Amino acid sequence: MATQPGKTTLLELGDTSVDVVLKDIKNVHLSVHPPTGRVRIAAPHRMDVEAIRLFAISKLGWIKRQQRKLGEQQRETPREYLERESHYVWGKRYLLSVDEADHPPSVTLRHRRMHLTVRPHADEAKRAQVMEDWYREQVKDRSVPMISDWEPKVGVSVEKCFVQRMKTRWGSCNSKARTIRLNTDLAKKPLECLEYIVVHELIHILEPTHNDRFKAMLRGLMPDWQDRRNLLNRLPVRHEDWGY
Repeated sequence: MATQPGKTTLLELGDTSVDVVLKDIKNVHLSVHPPTGRVRIAAPHRMDVEAIRLFAISKLGWIKRQQRKLGEQQRETPREYLERESHYVWGKRYLLSVDEADHPPSVTLRHRRMHLTVRPHADEAKRAQVMEDWYREQVKDRSVPMISDWEPKVGVSVEKCFVQRMKTRWGSCNSKARTIRLNTDLAKKPLECLEYIVVHELIHILEPTHNDRFKAMLRGLMPDWQDRRNLLNRLPVRHEDWGY
């Protein structure tokens, strides 16, 4: 296997395939991505092929456990945005009602019903976009005060928070720009899951990797972080063939 900086190369370890990319970083980063359990290693430019192979082999047990968890994770059936379809908001299940009316599209919650109002003859793609925009606003509205509350506790300040559809992560951080990104789908999970991701990404402004320092800070600030993470990963996720 030959590796070039910035280019993804495939490493085969028996029945396990690993995508390897060399980057301008100091430490090795190993991740297993939903929904299929694809494995990715980001390694420093200086690291040779054999060292990467030995590292991957040493982590095979952990990789298999993560892949098994992902394989057992419940997934949503594809959404069609039809009457009485189930949708989730902050961890609670709502039945969808669709109304066609000649005024701006909207989404409202009343009791355990989610009311989607769209223009007459709006197709599935348009209905999906209205819902996506609404979920994005929910994450924005809830995350802004959370970030303000946690910034002094973590000891950082955030320049900007973006909310967008993300295929492989619940959140991400640019430590140099001091910006964070949150997945729109967090609006479907309980609020404590959103708070966990907010704190996780704020800590990444100080410590970009998941090293011992990062874990110690997370434990100190949010002792129940593992329970929150398990709740987030246990709940149904979007039915989609996520890539990188």
